[in-house]
Amino acid sequence: MTDIIDGRRPPPQLFRDLRTSAGGLGAREAARRLTVYGPNELSRRRGRSWVAELLAQFTQPLAVLLMVAAALAWLGGTPELAIAVVAVILLNAGFAFVQERQAERAVEALAAYLPATARAVRDGVLAEVPARDLVPGDVIEIAEGDRICADARLIDGALSVDLSALNGESVPAGRAADAELAPGPLLEARELVFSGTECVGGQGLAVVTHTGMHTEIGRIAALSQRGRTEPSPLEKQVRRATWIIAIAAVAAGAAFLPIGVVAGLGWAAAISFSIGLIVANVPEGLLPTITLALAVGVRELARGGAVVKRLSAVETLGSTTVICTDKTGTLTENRMRVTRVWLPGADLEPDDPRAGPLVEAAARCTTAHDSGDPTELALLRVATTVDPAERDGERRALYAFDARLKRMSTLDGRCVHTKGALESVLPLCTRVRTAGGAMQPLSDHVRADLSDAMGRYSAAGLRVLAVASRAVTTTPADRDAAECDLTLLGLIAMVDPPRAGVADAVAAAHHAGIRIHVITGDYGPTAAEIARQVGIGLDGPRIVTGDQLEQMTEAELDALLGAPGEIVFARSSPEGKLRICEALRAAGQIVAMTGDGVNDAPALRHADIGVAMGRSGTDVAREAATMVLTDDNFATIVQAVDAGRRVFDNVRKFVLYIFAHAVPEVIPFLIFALSGGAVPLPLTVLQILAIDLGTETLPALALGRERAEPGLMDRPPRSPRDGVIDRRLLLRAWGLLGIVSAALVTAGFFWTLSRDDYRAATTMTFAGIVACQIGTAFAARTDRASLRSIGVFSNRLLLAGIVFELSFAAALIYVPPLQTIFGTAALDPAELAFLLPFPLIVWAADELVRWRSRRGGTFDSGRRTATA
Repeated sequence: MTDIIDGRRPPPQLFRDLRTSAGGLGAREAARRLTVYGPNELSRRRGRSWVAELLAQFTQPLAVLLMVAAALAWLGGTPELAIAVVAVILLNAGFAFVQERQAERAVEALAAYLPATARAVRDGVLAEVPARDLVPGDVIEIAEGDRICADARLIDGALSVDLSALNGESVPAGRAADAELAPGPLLEARELVFSGTECVGGQGLAVVTHTGMHTEIGRIAALSQRGRTEPSPLEKQVRRATWIIAIAAVAAGAAFLPIGVVAGLGWAAAISFSIGLIVANVPEGLLPTITLALAVGVRELARGGAVVKRLSAVETLGSTTVICTDKTGTLTENRMRVTRVWLPGADLEPDDPRAGPLVEAAARCTTAHDSGDPTELALLRVATTVDPAERDGERRALYAFDARLKRMSTLDGRCVHTKGALESVLPLCTRVRTAGGAMQPLSDHVRADLSDAMGRYSAAGLRVLAVASRAVTTTPADRDAAECDLTLLGLIAMVDPPRAGVADAVAAAHHAGIRIHVITGDYGPTAAEIARQVGIGLDGPRIVTGDQLEQMTEAELDALLGAPGEIVFARSSPEGKLRICEALRAAGQIVAMTGDGVNDAPALRHADIGVAMGRSGTDVAREAATMVLTDDNFATIVQAVDAGRRVFDNVRKFVLYIFAHAVPEVIPFLIFALSGGAVPLPLTVLQILAIDLGTETLPALALGRERAEPGLMDRPPRSPRDGVIDRRLLLRAWGLLGIVSAALVTAGFFWTLSRDDYRAATTMTFAGIVACQIGTAFAARTDRASLRSIGVFSNRLLLAGIVFELSFAAALIYVPPLQTIFGTAALDPAELAFLLPFPLIVWAADELVRWRSRRGGTFDSGRRTATA
């Protein structure tokens, strides 16, 4: 029932609702409530076991098809073939299982934000209790440095709380027991504190309102576990393609089995023939080759600062149409920096000598050292004359930051220094120090200048602090005595600046047809200004607040996201961020979602590609994301998009390469069947496996390392409807490269059969396919451009793969033990000479077609523009 308690009620009403008091609960009552509400911890939904995930790999269509082929081979009296096919099944399943076995540890990472113990009032005594034993109604003490372990309402004192784990913002928020109740987002309620956040200043008592999964962090944990990871576009396309291949292979085997029997073949020969057709139609090396190529892309991205946790995400990046990015720590440095200083009559750079007294006074009114509040660290960096150790040694009194007063003060030596919000500091001042060092009264003219400066700085998205001081002869009796009759020294404006390179990355993303929306917990004008500075929403991004988003219907949100332009979603909640993500995906967009806080975890988990920050990001965000940026650089995302597009193109290249050999592998079986056995089988099943898993694997992998063709990032995102395997690729693979290769191989078989024995003829078929593979490999290196434009010998890995391919084929042809296994025979010089032009003929035929397409301007790349 804790979810119906309104934690924002005044303490008397809240005590009544929770049946507690300022004296806390008794031990027996706390034990009873623990039984009712359960422990104060985050629960995790059980997923599929690793056994189920592993077994699922053997239900894929290619795996089932190959198992049928292995069983038929065993029954047909060829156990060697059956063992080879089973090895292929295990290899594919192993690759897929390792790829998909991604540990879902987001909830465990969330649990790290909860402390082990808490200080609670039990039976009227403040005692240390296990944090998991806290219940609604407990009264807990919170002090500086404490990790807050439950959602609670302050009933005494004031705190400064780091809410970055929940809202992603680096500036601590003030919380006070006597704060006025005001409508707005729950995280902005100044009387509430939340589980998983940290107290960085002050002390107070609070009554627990929600525990466990009913807390804000528990709600985020529940959102993070909602639903399941959707397969990537590549996974969907490969799965669809494998079903097509499986159906075609089974249909071919079933159709020609009776033909073989009717033609006079025995049942054993007919079954062997059907197995051969199935094996010839199934690209056994396709899935391992795709997996290994994606793994290569993962390693390249890791070297560039992007760690990808799921292999298929590499291709998903290349399909990205929309990037939804956080602001703090993603677009910005998450490091406050002083940019402007205002003195009466002067607007200065922070290093101007006239600003010296102002920045020194501000730095003395701090408690930070090498780490601490980002604002105080920014003041220390600009005031180079202030040493934190000396500052602390001279300090006689400290009046800590008070969230209600919005200021803090220190007494150093004989001088009081005060800094805080202008509306808090200005009423305490009676005079102002001019840029020249003179003192003058706070006139209406000075107040007007102050108002103008505040307007300019606020419009620029800057955070402004007012600084004042006064000399004293005796130690003030209290804070009120210290903070009076002050001299206003000026204003200090600071900003969390955009990261270097982000603006260029945004421009590159726009050039590639990718839209960028900003989703942040920060205020709208500040976020919009940062977005404008880096080039997001060049005409001025539209600002939509969290409240406005909550009031929108699904149709209104769809219309908003479907309209042109880019949007800044400000003061967003985790549900709002997740809702935006799901609306974009429902519209057919491929969404990359960036974030670094706990609040980002649900959206990171459900986006097509979740991108977390590695340095400044939380463990929760890193566990929920698919990709982690080790350098926290937004520009790395665009580089990853470039890499993803290149990987997708290269996957198409080696799929083209692998599919092109299906035709010359199938044609021999058709000749054998249609002739009723009069023409002997030109190719054995084991020779097909030697091609599919031996000679073609390394060149295919080398095509996966091909450099990008020119203009890769000049084209719009690929539509999710455009598959890896499309009509144009199949026409090129089967109708051009395959037919040319089959004609050459068939000619070689009959020519050799007419002058030599059968084993030499089958060997010529095998060697002919290998020779055509070389020509196909060079043809597949480009989709549209000429081979000369990228360099004939620029892919050294391909050259090495071809050397291996030739060496492997030569071993099968000339090594006697392998001749026995694979049914090959040594070829004489004339037969080798017959093979020499095969690669050139295959490559030249494809190059000629691509040249005519470029000349005619009718080339269809097979890519449709995604709606942006």
